[in-house]
Amino acid sequence: MKFQLVINMERMSAEADMKDVAQHTLEMVQMADNAGFESAWAAEHHALEMTIAPNPFQILTWWAAHTSRIRLGTAVVVAPYWHPIDVAGEAALLDLYSGGRLEFGIGSGAYQREFDLMQPGLKQSEGYKYTQEMLPAVKALWAGDYAHDGEFWSFPTATSVPKPLQQPHPPIWVAARAPVTFDFAVKNNCNIMSWALTRPFSEVETYMERFETALRDNPGTARPIFSTMRFVAVVENTEQIDEAVTSVYRKLGQFENLFKNLGGVKNGFPQQIDLSDLSSRKEFNRDELVNNLMFGTPDQVISKLKQYQDIGVDQFTYCASFGLGQAAQKRSLELFINEVMPAFDQSATGTAEQQVAS
Repeated sequence: MKFQLVINMERMSAEADMKDVAQHTLEMVQMADNAGFESAWAAEHHALEMTIAPNPFQILTWWAAHTSRIRLGTAVVVAPYWHPIDVAGEAALLDLYSGGRLEFGIGSGAYQREFDLMQPGLKQSEGYKYTQEMLPAVKALWAGDYAHDGEFWSFPTATSVPKPLQQPHPPIWVAARAPVTFDFAVKNNCNIMSWALTRPFSEVETYMERFETALRDNPGTARPIFSTMRFVAVVENTEQIDEAVTSVYRKLGQFENLFKNLGGVKNGFPQQIDLSDLSSRKEFNRDELVNNLMFGTPDQVISKLKQYQDIGVDQFTYCASFGLGQAAQKRSLELFINEVMPAFDQSATGTAEQQVAS
């Protein structure tokens, strides 16, 4: 099983220095680069201090200039907020600047609040339709001249300038949870990004079942890479877990706000929804959070990760960004690198470069 890193520039309060936040993020990516992580991923979000990522291509270009081998992915380009020609050109330019290290991730978007800002009137649940129209258009633009007349975009003959360094195109990833998205990904030879949020391990098993169903329903297609993400906090003793749980609980209150527009956002800082009334929902129960997330001592985390490996997860995505302090984030990553990663054979699965392209 190989490992990926998700790290965001996040300010949890107005007192946090933006320069320190940016430098910390870069240093985490450099640690992952030196340790042999397969890839590092940058998000796209708008007008939110908790995830400062108005353009993932800019972030990845910056990382590319300060790393040597780690692959660099968009997690994800939010299809409803872009034009296919913009996406094709920016992605190809990053692939050129990074020496062919781009992993192109595309998805539907997460927060209804952002849809209200970027695509007023569009429901988040309808975002997948934009992904399914955009991806074939971007691939065609990467290949050469192409004209498009679709439901959401229409443009005369154009092409991507520049072209990607990786041919016929960079590896493609799709953020998938619903069965329809797994089917689309397998049909189009796209790797899978999945995220069970704070739900139990059974949720990851459900995603794997949907993946396997999509493979059975599309005989003859190549098996894409299946990855799944969790918040991670590796600690030296169990007493330190409470700091991670407190941090993620605060972040969940903000997530719940943004997903459903339940509260306000002031100067980019989302109001934290009181989750106490929702504690009966398992994903908000503090004991369940400890069980479900990748929190624990190195031995505990290894034991949890073995479950993921046993069901066929190819790459595990270490998510460092959930409001944990910078020192604790770095210590967690150090422990993961030094004491957790050696327990796993990272040569057992195919690399992203070996992904079969459509």
